[in-house]
Amino acid sequence: MMRESRGALKVGSLRGIPIRVHYSLLLVLPLLAYLFGGAFRRAAEVAEVPPEQLMGSPMLWGLGVAVGLFASVFVHELAHTFYALARGGQVRSITLMMVGGVSELSEAPPRPRDEALMALVGPLTSLALAGLFGLATWGVEGTTSFNLQFACFYLASLNLFLGLFNLLPAFPMDGGRILRAVLSGRMGPVRATRVASLVGRGFAVLFALWGVVSFNPFLFVIAFFIFMGAEGESRQVRMKALLERVSVSELMSPRGAGVEAGALLEQALWDLRRERQTALPVTEDGRPVGLVDVEAVRAVSEADRIHRLTREVMRPVQVVRLDEDGWRAVRQLAENSAQLLAVVDVDGRLVGTLDVDDVQRGMMLLQTREERAERDARRWRQERPA
Repeated sequence: MMRESRGALKVGSLRGIPIRVHYSLLLVLPLLAYLFGGAFRRAAEVAEVPPEQLMGSPMLWGLGVAVGLFASVFVHELAHTFYALARGGQVRSITLMMVGGVSELSEAPPRPRDEALMALVGPLTSLALAGLFGLATWGVEGTTSFNLQFACFYLASLNLFLGLFNLLPAFPMDGGRILRAVLSGRMGPVRATRVASLVGRGFAVLFALWGVVSFNPFLFVIAFFIFMGAEGESRQVRMKALLERVSVSELMSPRGAGVEAGALLEQALWDLRRERQTALPVTEDGRPVGLVDVEAVRAVSEADRIHRLTREVMRPVQVVRLDEDGWRAVRQLAENSAQLLAVVDVDGRLVGTLDVDDVQRGMMLLQTREERAERDARRWRQERPA
């Protein structure tokens, strides 16, 4: 899966890529430890290891297995990351979550073939780890290293499950991404994503039904995340296809002036109220140099607002060109968690602003325009002479 989630704690970085642990993982870790601990004796029997010869309690083994599972997920995500970087992609972060891991791509490899291979290397890495730990289990079999044998057996089993599970064509898992990449050459990315998303939601329903039959609540969690992930990915690809065809100039709110950097804060607050905005670009000679918002101005006492200048409380502003495509601008908004973008012309002068409301309004207009064009095309096909 390749989409980032909020609410994550950064625990390190690799080649400049942040590695995060989502809070949901911290919540589910004790549950997994309990489930794995409950299956301790049965797993030992399958591994042909006498349970009484193993050191530690079942709960301690369960916690160790749960940590081993997410370590395996991390290696799985690293495989995606290294392949994406090798093929010209850009990876923004790696996040471990309660139902697996996500590698968020700032820039995906350009060819569908590379997307398919990028999705495939994760499961293949998990299956390779399963093979290595399986060989290690076989290698220590017959010795007195029962703890090592049991640990290798469990890690082999987890990686085998992880690899095979991710190969299911259930979008947004790796198998679903492979399916989309295969279909993209014939259908285009939007229709291919729609088909892969439908398949993914079908698998989500099957997992939910399986959860009912087996009384397994964890299957409901997996079904929910698959269903929501498939739906969200479909919307994102649809948005990308629409916004790549329009420029920022078609989405922005025209704005020839912001708040002057040398203006008093009292004047800045007046300008924000007059424009009915919570934030505005700060300009010098018509060029954006920062951003000021209502909270920053109100943090200064009323008595000081008639003495202090806007440049003293402004913060950095994100700038986008007038002729850039809408999708790049939306990515810039999201990746920088920006309130708005300052839109500039070829000379760097402010000509407008772009925020989430502008994008939503533009999306509605674009979808209406596309639906009207589809209706007109169908009517023409029906009415044209034989």
